[in-house]
Amino acid sequence: MNGAKETIELGKGILGIEFGSTRIKAVLTDEGHAPIASGSYEWENRLENGFWTYSLEDIWKGLKACYADLRKDVKARYGVGIKRLKAAGFSAMMHGYMAFNQEGELLVPFRTWRNGTTGPAAEALTELFQYNIPQRWSISHLYQAVLNEEEHVKDIQFITTLAGYIHWKLTGEKVLGIGDASGMFPIDTEAKTYDPAMIDKFNRLMEGKDYPWALKDILPAIRLAGEEAGALTAEGARLLDESGELEAGVLVCPPEGDAGTGMAATNSVAVRTGNVSAGTSAFVMVVLEKQLHQIHPEIDLVTTPDGSLVGMVHANNCTSEINAWAGLFKEVLAAFGADADANSLYSILYGKALEGEEDCGGLLSYGFLSGENIVEVPEGRPMVVRTPNSHFSLANFMRMHIYAALGALKLGMDILTKEEKVEVERIYGHGGFFKTPVVGQRMMAAAMGTPVSVMETAGEGGAWGIALLAAYLVQKKEGQSLGSYLSECVFAGSKGSQMEPVREDVEGFDRFMEAFKKGLPLERAAAELICTGGGKD
Repeated sequence: MNGAKETIELGKGILGIEFGSTRIKAVLTDEGHAPIASGSYEWENRLENGFWTYSLEDIWKGLKACYADLRKDVKARYGVGIKRLKAAGFSAMMHGYMAFNQEGELLVPFRTWRNGTTGPAAEALTELFQYNIPQRWSISHLYQAVLNEEEHVKDIQFITTLAGYIHWKLTGEKVLGIGDASGMFPIDTEAKTYDPAMIDKFNRLMEGKDYPWALKDILPAIRLAGEEAGALTAEGARLLDESGELEAGVLVCPPEGDAGTGMAATNSVAVRTGNVSAGTSAFVMVVLEKQLHQIHPEIDLVTTPDGSLVGMVHANNCTSEINAWAGLFKEVLAAFGADADANSLYSILYGKALEGEEDCGGLLSYGFLSGENIVEVPEGRPMVVRTPNSHFSLANFMRMHIYAALGALKLGMDILTKEEKVEVERIYGHGGFFKTPVVGQRMMAAAMGTPVSVMETAGEGGAWGIALLAAYLVQKKEGQSLGSYLSECVFAGSKGSQMEPVREDVEGFDRFMEAFKKGLPLERAAAELICTGGGKD
């Protein structure tokens, strides 16, 4: 207690804030990387005019409320305020599209990673570059706006991601960490820049469009982990801390996406290491030794925060449908006059899944709240399917939903390991999926077919990951690599649990996946035949 209080009073605390899909989280650490306080704010995206979005009001309200919650925690624990910080970092969901004009005004509402509206653009760019360009990438959103002849395109001065936007407004710097930048446009991992040959191809594609901008001029500048990326301005300090207590001048590390912070938080930046983040969405990151042999629409090629090549399998949907059913069960309990806190409810429901049959007793579901690009589902229609002779029990029902949450992820991972022969020595899990001990870890091991480890720090998540990157900025030794810093200064002696795949689970998961793949035409048809909006077209 006294050590943490002194750290805060002397301005040696390090702040990390990450904007997740449903929660904004802040973590304050000491110089030894241990969390000493935290804050959070719940938020949710909205589907407006055909796009999943968060408003600018949502963003700033959420940031201020999250930081205020952190200050409240610090005051309650240590009886002091936060006047100075040693360093800070800000991260957020990767990809998406935020376009600004000369005056710094947002031209169209923020289009998040969750949108599946850029199919023609992504397909055309993948063909042009001979490099997989997913729909959620910023360049896909930009080119789709060009194809749609949207009025705002001619006025673009700057495009960035959510993390890049927050960093810009807090520091005045239009920069982006290379990991987040790699979800905007392909990266030359040797030069650590946007791929110049692909920039040229895009410029030729734009010939005759008569736009007053060139692509390289509207993209944020790239920074590697450990490089300077600006400092908190007086205006930025007020945007973050409405109390006016926090002083300007705090060094801020390059803003990163949630994939990069997940790699930092799990010490997964070295070749043949990987991590899986599972929450509202899910993704597996594997650091590659070389480029893949083929283009795979299911595999994003991005980078670590220090610029190494990464194969990324990204599923838009993971736990949302599980959360929806948990909410329904909570309502049922309330109707009987019983109440269950969230932790107990999830613990019991996840625990029941372990009692289920290895193949879920013939039950099948798709937890697609939104579209899922990996399996070519354009719009989400959560669905449960069973036959008259399926074994319809709570245990099988819960196991089915957990399996289904990993279905799209499993298909992408099989491409990496079975088709591309990528070797993975270890995978670390983090995110809400692993909050209930054993269950998520065991099911993920069955899906991945490889041991899955969860460290004691896994629950800290991306906010802690960006705090580590901020610490690396100000505490690294001369010439010390990010991998070396994480292994020697952060994770040396760290404890965790490793779970090997259970043979019966793997075999059962494979049987479930056969049904999952065969049933995908049903899910695609549901998107066409079942309208949204309570039955109204």
